[in-house]
Amino acid sequence: MFASAGYASAKRQYATIDLGSKVEGASPHRLIAILYDELLKTMDALTVGLAANGTLSQEGAIKRRGRASSILLGLEGSLDHAQGGDLARGLAAVYREARRLIDLSVAQHNPKPIIQAREMIVEISEAWARIG
Repeated sequence: MFASAGYASAKRQYATIDLGSKVEGASPHRLIAILYDELLKTMDALTVGLAANGTLSQEGAIKRRGRASSILLGLEGSLDHAQGGDLARGLAAVYREARRLIDLSVAQHNPKPIIQAREMIVEISEAWARIG
C-alpha cells in the first residue's frame, strides 16, 4: 500500500513539474495551447472514468470536473471581446456549453456529454495549433 501511495505522490509531483516547465517561458499563444492540452487530458480522464467499466468515484469525478471548469473559465477569461467581436462571443458560448456538458456528465455519471464537449474543444484546439 505504501509503495502505491508513494508512486501516486511521485507521479503527481512529476506532472506538476512537467507542466511548470512547459509554462515557464512559453509565449502567450503556447500558453493557450497548453490549456487546451490539459483540458483535453482532463476530459479524457473523465470520459474513461465515467464509462460503464470506469473506476472513477464521484469525488474523483467532481475533482476533475472542477479542473476542467477552471481551465474553461481561464480560456474564456483570456478572450478579448473588444478586438475579438463575434469570434470571442462564439468561443465564450462554446466554453460555457462545454462546462454545462461536463457538469451534466458528472451529475449523470455518463461520459456521453463529455464526449460531445470534447469534440467541440478538439476542433478549436486544432484550429489554434494551425495558426501558431
